[in-house]
Amino acid sequence: MIIDPAATESRNLYKLMVGAIVPRPIAFVSTISTEGILNLAPFSYFTAVGANPPAVCFCPSIRRDGSKKDTLRNIEATGEFVVNVVSEEFAAQMNACSAEFPPEVDEFAASGLTPIPSDLVKPPRVGESHIHMECRLLQVVHVSPKPLGGSLVIGEVLRFHVDDAIIADYVIDSGKLRPIGRMGGSTYTRPTDRFDLERPKL
Repeated sequence: MIIDPAATESRNLYKLMVGAIVPRPIAFVSTISTEGILNLAPFSYFTAVGANPPAVCFCPSIRRDGSKKDTLRNIEATGEFVVNVVSEEFAAQMNACSAEFPPEVDEFAASGLTPIPSDLVKPPRVGESHIHMECRLLQVVHVSPKPLGGSLVIGEVLRFHVDDAIIADYVIDSGKLRPIGRMGGSTYTRPTDRFDLERPKL
């Protein structure tokens, strides 16, 4: 099957991409508006950028009505955010935050998750998460303003918070972290079936 993006509806391209680019880790991003309203939303277009300095990126999409998501508007206004890693034990609360709440709704309160203070940025961390990354905005690349278009948000990690129970010598024990990832549609995955491949040395 050959698919021409120029001749295909964007909603079908979205279904194709989220089914082909799998599994995807989840950035559970907490922000705060200029009015002080807390926001919490999951994004599965998420990855690391580099380690010197440590940087991460995620991609909020444009809503179907052409408006920006609250997370993106807050980050553009304040220059700060926190990436919280999602573990299986609070997957349902994370999923609750994926609803399109109006800007005046505090998703921490709506989901029952616990806001705890960050050290260097104003947005709080998710108390239930085992890993937090306090980030300062480096750059936003607006790829498309069209519905289901996206913006690439790049942030420098100013501080990591890692649960002592899941880390040893800077190595995360994924069996203890129990992260989840996104597949296509409403499907999630657990990285419980793992195997090792040593990188070749030339």
